[in-house]
Parts: sequence; structure tokens; C-alpha cells
Amino acid sequence: MKNNKYFFAVDLGATSGRTIIGSLSDGKISLEELTRFDNAIIETSGHFYWDIYALYNEIIKGLKLSVQKGIEITSMGIDTWGVDFVCIGADGAILRNPLAYRDPHTVGIQEKFFKKVKKEDVYNITGIQFMDLNSLFQLFAMKEHGDTALQNAEKVLFIPDALSYMLTEKMVCEYTIASTSQILDPRTKKLDEKLLASVGLSRHRFGHMINPSTVIAPLSNEVQKMTGLGAVPVIAVAGHDTASAVAAVPAKNENFAFLSSGTWSLMGIETKNAIINNLSYLRNFTNEGGIEGTTRFLKNICGMWLLERCRKEWTDAPKSYNELFNEAMNTPEFQSIINPDDKMFANPPIMQDAIQEYCRQTGQHVPQGYAEIVRCIFESLALRYKQVFGFIREMASFEIDVLHIIGGGSRNEYLNQFTADAIGIEVLAGPQEGTAIGNIMLQAKAAGEVSDIWQMRKIIYNSIELKKFIPKDTKKWNDAYERYLKIVTNKK
Repeated sequence: MKNNKYFFAVDLGATSGRTIIGSLSDGKISLEELTRFDNAIIETSGHFYWDIYALYNEIIKGLKLSVQKGIEITSMGIDTWGVDFVCIGADGAILRNPLAYRDPHTVGIQEKFFKKVKKEDVYNITGIQFMDLNSLFQLFAMKEHGDTALQNAEKVLFIPDALSYMLTEKMVCEYTIASTSQILDPRTKKLDEKLLASVGLSRHRFGHMINPSTVIAPLSNEVQKMTGLGAVPVIAVAGHDTASAVAAVPAKNENFAFLSSGTWSLMGIETKNAIINNLSYLRNFTNEGGIEGTTRFLKNICGMWLLERCRKEWTDAPKSYNELFNEAMNTPEFQSIINPDDKMFANPPIMQDAIQEYCRQTGQHVPQGYAEIVRCIFESLALRYKQVFGFIREMASFEIDVLHIIGGGSRNEYLNQFTADAIGIEVLAGPQEGTAIGNIMLQAKAAGEVSDIWQMRKIIYNSIELKKFIPKDTKKWNDAYERYLKIVTNKK
């Protein structure tokens, strides 16, 4: 495999974004980060928005830098967080910056929607976990509130598709990102007409459905002039960042679970078919599109959002993660336990206050200072992982031998060890850059450099150093888990 193809990956998370160059050589992948930038939510007039133009501008900056470095790009691809979307007018213009999934306009909207379509029917069609932020409920809230952008929308494009459109002038609907919407049927792999009608839309409002590793179009003449590039093809990778990340799990066989650890923690398994039944409905699990026809059967768990919000609030805490975590580990264990997915933590004014109030309401030690709060967050996340992992084992059709932790959270050795201790199986951590690697590998597949997902995973396995965590202190964690269940149940 000659080192003559370079792939430009745009990886956009809910707090930051990056542009990265990836290349393949001698059966291994290498990465070079070009740019890194903030992705800040704009709060104005009682709403929260993403700045789609700022994100576009950062992509252009990254492309220009690649030209300055003399890198000949083979293709480029974009992955982002899920559910959010952009409204496009009849003249092809963006009608407004898109609302962010944390916008409060969806609070209480599910109850109103279920008077229109039964909750059970929605799940039976989509197999998607119920969350206020899902595109279905965002669209319904916008319709109910008379949102003028939606009223005047000729097309609705999910975020990676909207950015690809800005670069190519071609509108598509990439499968994995569409699958996060709670409008798509994973059996037919099509947007459901009944659910679309429930929010006043029809299928023609969305782009043509395409699968990962499909060429969308070359960069527009405008972008070519701005960047100095030629007609570089834009590839639809797995547009949902978790789908790209799971594509990069360096598994040797199918008997694995994954934990994509970042702002959100997403725990699940990869299956050939969607799992939609009474138990998955009761457990509120989701079926999202994967690559090569697979389904990601998973549950969204509040992840590093808790810690990052607290870090922004603290004025006395160490800036260094290592120093902060070391101080946390010097505090007593299991003093305070929370349910990371409690609604109190969705978007509170002050996260530290919300954590302390939760502990106060549940009759526990109220954590004081940053060290105790960090320990509380880590232990609580590991216990929540144990609970969700137990649910997955109930519904999986195969034995799970290992948990792969991917994403930025794979660097958190304390939390990784806690997770192994709590769930009781081997944990393998890495790659940290899973999303970007998956993005690049799907471009490489489009370019004919790799043939399928297992060849991709073999290359990734040979390219990185995995860190292994073996369970210990099992009884202690089992005892803590019993306490966790009581606290969570009583809080409800």
C-alpha cells in the first residue's frame, strides 16, 4: 500500500472541532492534526444556536492550510454530532443558524407529540431512544411554535449534509446521521412517511439517501477558488461521529461491546439487524445506522459533559487533568453517587450546584470542592456503565468478551479502570482519535484502499497501542452498585 493518498477529515463535536490529514502506508494509518477550534453554542433571544457559518469557515481554513503544506488531498469527509439540522430555502440559502439540541424549546414536547402518535408506535417504527433532543421532537416543537425557518424550508439537511452542501452545492441525506433523527425505519432504511407527516413534512424535503463511502460531489468552483484546491471529491463518510468512531473499533471479531467516550458516552454493540422489542423499548435503547448495513444498538449516557461543565465553573481547580484526577483519587471512595442521566444534569445553570443538590435530595454526603465532585462523577459514570452493560447483555444474541473504549475518554485511565472494575470484563482503551480514524478509513474505502470493515479494523489494530484494564475489587463495586440502584430508584 503506497503512501500516496491523503484524506482530509473534518471531525466536529458538540464543544470543539478539528481538521485532520490521514494517510495509509505499509498496512498502518497515520494522522496529522491541521487545525483545532471551538464549537460554541450561541445563546440569544431565549434560544441556543450553532454557528454553521463559523464551522464552514474553519473547514475552509483547514483546506487552505493543507494547500500551504503542499498536501495533495485525495478526498475529504465530514462527521458531526447527531440530530441537529439546517433549514434551506427555495433559493438554496440557509434560512437561519440551526437550533442546538440543548435548546429548551423541546421541554415537555414529547407529551404533546404522543397525543398525535402513540409512543409505542414511534418506537416500533424507529427503535430509537426517547430524548427531547431527537430531531422528531425538535421538528414538532418548531412546528408547534410557528418557527419561520421551518415554515419556509424547501429542504432540511442534517449538520454534516448541510456542510457538505455548502462545499459542493449538492444536497444529500447520509444514512447514519439520518438514523439519529427518530424518523428513520432501520428495517426499510428509509425515512418514515407517517412520522414525517406528523411534523408537517414529506420525504422530498430531505436529500437523496446515500450510504457511507459514497461520493457526494467535488468541491464547488467557489470553494476551489477560495482554497486553491482542484475538484477534490467530498465523500459521505459515516456522518454521525459515533458511527465513524465505531467503524474504528479495533476489534478482532464480533463479540465486543463499545463505549464511545466523550461529551456523551455511548455504550452498545454492533449487530446485523435492529433490536426492537418490548425489552429494548422498556430499557429505552436506540438502533442507529452503522456502516456496511450494520446497526449500532446502544444507549446514550451523559458523559464528560458533567466534568467539562464543572471545570468551566471552578476557579480554584488545577488546569491539568492529571493533577485534577490525582487529587480526586485521594478523596474517600463512594461518598456520593448520582445518576448521570438524571434530568437535573441536562443543562443546569451551574453543574456543581446540581450535583450537590442531587446528593442533598438523596440523603448522601454532599461533595465539597472539585476533588470530591470529580470522584463522584467518575464513580457514578462507572456504575451507570455497569447498569447499561447489564441491559445490553440481556438483549445481545452473543457473548460479549471485551469492552472497547474509544474517543477522548479512552485516555482517562482512572475512569477506564473503574469501568473494568464495575462491569467485570476486560477493557481495551483506544484509539483516542477513533472518530477521525473512522472518517479517514471510510474515505480510504471509497478510494479503493481498503475493502471492508474488518480490513479497516485490522489496519487500525496494527497502528495503535491499546491499553488493557483488568477487573479488580469486584465485590466492592458490586456493593456500591446495590447502593446506586437504591439511590436511583428512590430519586425517581
